[in-house]
Amino acid sequence: MTTMTSPGTLHGMQNDELHNAPENKFSAPDGERKPRPNKQQKRVRNDVHGWVVLDKPVGMTSTHAVAVLKRLFNAKRVGHAGTLDPLASGGLPIALGEATKTVPYVMDGRKRYRFTVRWGEERDTDDVEGQPTRTSEARPTVEEIEALLPRFTGVIEQVPPQFSAIKIQGERAYDLARDGETVDLKARPVEIYELVLTEQPDRDHSVFEAECGKGTYVRALARDMGRLLGCFGHISALRRTQCGPFDENDMIPLAELEGLCDRAASGEGSLADALLPVETALDDIPALAVTRADAARLARGQAVLLRGRDAPHFSGTVYVTVGGRLLALAEQDHGELIPKRVFNLTGLTASAGRNEGV
Repeated sequence: MTTMTSPGTLHGMQNDELHNAPENKFSAPDGERKPRPNKQQKRVRNDVHGWVVLDKPVGMTSTHAVAVLKRLFNAKRVGHAGTLDPLASGGLPIALGEATKTVPYVMDGRKRYRFTVRWGEERDTDDVEGQPTRTSEARPTVEEIEALLPRFTGVIEQVPPQFSAIKIQGERAYDLARDGETVDLKARPVEIYELVLTEQPDRDHSVFEAECGKGTYVRALARDMGRLLGCFGHISALRRTQCGPFDENDMIPLAELEGLCDRAASGEGSLADALLPVETALDDIPALAVTRADAARLARGQAVLLRGRDAPHFSGTVYVTVGGRLLALAEQDHGELIPKRVFNLTGLTASAGRNEGV
């Protein structure tokens, strides 16, 4: 905002001077008029559509990561698909623009983690950040650990950590825990598809890899294994290597992303090179191409009837394309296509190279 300075002060002016003062107190010599000071204008944000899989560094919160991406892309809408603890690193899928409509499909997908358990000490947060609550001089052998793993594979009952985002009567469990309250969290079913011991660097540490479903707490795995082994334990390192359709090949470190944005700002590249297409999140959903006439109806929220031998014979969710471009998420039922989410991809989208990689 330009700050304007009055050409004089009214202090000490006589009445006739006030009457004869120029009507526009911001007038300049020679009849030139300076612009009136404007109110600060709201920053205009961009329409940006796609996914960025940030290789989140240790120490950064998921909320801060979203704020950084919103600033770098100057984007209107940004959100993440699954919180990653500050002490964890790895894949944090961040949705921009119309990609936010596909967030549930990523959050419901499988996750993979690589994590290290420190034996001999249980902590109140179940990770290295917390205070010790129980200790032991015992240490598990490789054979003891491997014999235990089948008990943590499949659908199991798991009690979330005291320091978790679970809501208790409208309050987050971690807020209550920070206030010194012990929260009675109920066990709930989670599914663990794979849990393997990959390394035993020393008697105090074990490295694991796990593939699990939505709602699984890896910190709780470390806690519960330690209790059953009689030696206690907590997470000392955690990295997410896969989240839904996104794996380590899709991740981009923050420094690399900032460099790309700087080059794009100077005309040496495009922000589109950092984006993955919106439909990457729909990897497990069948795609259905429609004609432009049908696309026009679907874009208006109207159902269409699919006829002919090429009409699909299944029921369920599909993502609809026209001319190779994502148009909508729809329900297919007995030849009728009912739009549920329509996408408007006007603005910046993933570059052609990223689209070809999907």
